[in-house]
Amino acid sequence: MRLWVFGPALCLLIALALTACSGRALPYYGEGKVMTTYPHDPAAFTQGLDFDGETLYESTGLYGESSIRRVDLETGDVLEIEHLPAEFFGEGCTVWKDSLIQLTWKAGTGFVYDKEAFGVLDRFGYPGEGWGLTTDGRRLIMSDGTSTLRFLDPETFQELDRIEVLDRGEPVDRLNELEWIRGQVWANVWQTPSIVRIDPKSGEVLGWIDLSRLAEEETGGVLNGIAVQGRHVYVTGKRWSSIYRIEVQPAQPTPAGS
Repeated sequence: MRLWVFGPALCLLIALALTACSGRALPYYGEGKVMTTYPHDPAAFTQGLDFDGETLYESTGLYGESSIRRVDLETGDVLEIEHLPAEFFGEGCTVWKDSLIQLTWKAGTGFVYDKEAFGVLDRFGYPGEGWGLTTDGRRLIMSDGTSTLRFLDPETFQELDRIEVLDRGEPVDRLNELEWIRGQVWANVWQTPSIVRIDPKSGEVLGWIDLSRLAEEETGGVLNGIAVQGRHVYVTGKRWSSIYRIEVQPAQPTPAGS
């Protein structure tokens, strides 16, 4: 379910406390520094974000408003759009070869599109909910709102494997939008201003990225949307006015008494 609400700085405070208790080096916790800002459709309830070369794709949600779209990063203009039938709530998306694949939330149905013509090529089913989607170049990686990541065959959509995401033995649930970045899975954690970095082999948490300062500036909705283009990482959120290119820097501890 999607009813939890947390203060924007909560995850960083928890992170700093855990660092003090565990002895783990502070760079385990990073902060996202904004390097460049781009316009974003403030009506877009962003569920997925993915680059294919220079082309940016976005999946949006809500019943009656869900879509898959091709977006101009520099202007924020929607260049192409395909609306989902009103009974589907769009979720994460990723590019696979010549196709664009999109999940839906509770319908157990995914859509396969021609990434150029945008027509629907196929549908496929899966058990449970669909949340985030990415690929490691061999398999699709899917989140379902729990602490589990599923690995799917990108041609048959059959489940190949799954892992549980754990931070020092504790499950990290509400994993949402996903992105494959330099051999790791990065995931938005629903209703927090945080991104978690995950080892795709073990499920171990490799680090946290705090974006609470950025989230405080965007009042439209929660952080959701991660995309990578080369060495550059981009983030946005639901009904946010901008997409941000960020760099991750070690989090700085809060001075005593501040």
